[in-house]
Amino acid sequence: MHPPEFLSRRHWLRAAGAALTLGTAGVRWAFAAAPQARGKLVVVMLRGALDGLAAVPPVGDPHWSRLRSAGEDAPLGLDNTFALHPALAGLHRWYGEGQLLVVHALASPYRERSHFDAQQVLESGGERPFALDTGWLGRALALGRSHGVALSPSLPLALRGTEQATTWTPSRRDAPDADFMARVARLYEGDDHLLRRWQQVQSQAMGPMEQPGDAMKMGMGGGGPGNAFVTLATQAGRFLAEPGGPSVAWLDVNGWDTHTQQAPRLQRLLGMLDAGLLALRNSLAHTWVDTTVLVMTEFGRSAAFNGSGGTDHGTGGVAFLAGGAVAGGRVRGDWPGLSPSALLDGRDLRPTTDVRSLQRALLQRHLGIGSAHLEQQVLPGAPPAMSGLWRS
Repeated sequence: MHPPEFLSRRHWLRAAGAALTLGTAGVRWAFAAAPQARGKLVVVMLRGALDGLAAVPPVGDPHWSRLRSAGEDAPLGLDNTFALHPALAGLHRWYGEGQLLVVHALASPYRERSHFDAQQVLESGGERPFALDTGWLGRALALGRSHGVALSPSLPLALRGTEQATTWTPSRRDAPDADFMARVARLYEGDDHLLRRWQQVQSQAMGPMEQPGDAMKMGMGGGGPGNAFVTLATQAGRFLAEPGGPSVAWLDVNGWDTHTQQAPRLQRLLGMLDAGLLALRNSLAHTWVDTTVLVMTEFGRSAAFNGSGGTDHGTGGVAFLAGGAVAGGRVRGDWPGLSPSALLDGRDLRPTTDVRSLQRALLQRHLGIGSAHLEQQVLPGAPPAMSGLWRS
């Protein structure tokens, strides 16, 4: 597969124009104070609000057992306070390898509980809903020569505000013509062996039938939700790893609004996320060494279960940073605790880290955006970039 055509064409047109003006403007460019862009960036957006307390349970917090009863498989230990959900076995290995960093008690500046508004704030990089109508990645890409691709049918808000971003979706194979298939089957009716072989081939080509509601609930369309994310993650890695490919890839994963029967749903969803991220790493190949993957969600969920075995919209949540150079094997964040007095509004994990501090650091490293541009154009009002996220 090749990246979308514009990723190479526009790049060379702009590079040619820059070369023509280098004699007069190149000196100022050469001494511009900006960090050097390096590596690749992948953002995975979990739409619907992942329960960060289930994904990374604070098993060492003395108030945890009061809020959540046992009954799930034993979590995978990280340190004296935190563990990982058992469905995240691949990410647990990355943590042990020092290539996964967990940031807990994190949120955007938004403090209400509307999915629509929370996603608008997270993708725009603003301080309140609709303060900005373009995206933090789009504004950053517009400042340089890097390109981005969203593996989705439409361009997400996060990448709007630049011509240097596009979308890609897999082409769907047309279903075999039913009349043709029936005619072939009739040809084999007189030979039991050939007929059985033909039926086996048909079965393998069609694959196991999925429950259509599952894929629609997760917003991914046919083929089974898990397979869909693995397919897109694999393709994202191929795009980024190809010479001249984009610098940024965006992936959406829907279905995280777990108001009812959360435990079995998260088991499936987190297993899907784990498999997709492993596939992404495999397809990135040598590019993984300097790729960073940010997994984020619009807000967390209520600290206690509701009456339907689920959780409701909350505030503080969790984010993951993964990559070959990530200074992982740690859980970062100022843990506020889960005592009744520590909970926000008596029900939510209180956020202590602004997600924009992660976004700033990622843009500095991977797109080479300087502090002045970040503060004035890309993430106005954002806190300073979080330090110590990479080993080099």
